Amino acid sequence: GQLVESGGGLVHPGGSLRLSCTASGFPFGDYLIGWFRQAPGKEHEGVSCISSEVITYYDDSVKGRFSISMDKVKKTVYLQMNDLTPEDTAVYYCGADLGALCEGEYYKRAVKDYGRYFEVMGQGTLVNVSS
Repeated sequence: GQLVESGGGLVHPGGSLRLSCTASGFPFGDYLIGWFRQAPGKEHEGVSCISSEVITYYDDSVKGRFSISMDKVKKTVYLQMNDLTPEDTAVYYCGADLGALCEGEYYKRAVKDYGRYFEVMGQGTLVNVSS
């Protein structure tokens, strides 16, 4: 299986970006798809996830600014990011976790040990928020 992220780039503070995570080679509907990020010098941080039942979770740092959605036909999960700040600068990754619940405490654990929890991961896309 494979996940490919796209949509990253350079944006001014207050701007918006939409990231895409497109899946291939595995049964997309059986997996939780999540976004997490790694800023320079920091640990991986869970951002948001969505289950096949369209249950969603957002980290407090992005709640109200980011929105996750899923297109099952295109096998793509989107992360709409609005009102971006320099603190959002990071490499953003998406990962697929078989049969997992999209629930905050579980997702935080999964991101901390992403190599064990995520069966499929993308290569990441850089988001740089700078004036």
